[in-house]
Amino acid sequence: MAEQHPRAWQRMLSGRRLDLLNPSPLDVEVEDIAHGLSRVARWNGQTRGNWAFSVAQHCLLVEDLCGIMKPDLQAHWRLAALLHDAQEYVVGDLISPFKAAVGWSYKALEKRLSSAVFLRFGLPGELPKTVEARIKRADQAAAYVEAIQLAGFEEKEARRLFRPPRGHDLSPARLPLVPQDPETAKTAYLERFAVLQSEMREKG
Repeated sequence: MAEQHPRAWQRMLSGRRLDLLNPSPLDVEVEDIAHGLSRVARWNGQTRGNWAFSVAQHCLLVEDLCGIMKPDLQAHWRLAALLHDAQEYVVGDLISPFKAAVGWSYKALEKRLSSAVFLRFGLPGELPKTVEARIKRADQAAAYVEAIQLAGFEEKEARRLFRPPRGHDLSPARLPLVPQDPETAKTAYLERFAVLQSEMREKG
């Protein structure tokens, strides 16, 4: 009898089947991404509010911060920021300490999924190092903002852990965070995605 291998694909609501070990860009749909991310909680759900603060909202915040930190950033790199955690629509949002414990194999899986997503939407499978670093800085700034407003961190501790960039207003008055229900977060994500895709088409 042939050896039975465990199933490594997930069926999406769109009907697509995404192979987690060998993901194809052809099996990636933005509606599946938005739907999944709007239901994945940041901070393992340990946040204030009637709803979890979703990865969809986090991605919108990171894309916004990229624009705040570099107002002339091109639309395709802002789209990359919006999609920077898109792979979590299938693997969830593991907190950083857990990722460190799991090690390289998880990182490799994340990278393959992320590459498939980027390629699906007209981006390079591997982002330029400068763009990757810019998104990482915005990601850390978002974590700082979320930590203070939603996750119960004192500002001093959040500043030490997440090292937000200097010279930018990251106050609650400038960036108020209100956790949204999944449908609202999903709609906001899809709307922003459509705007960025339109801008990319206009600029060729």
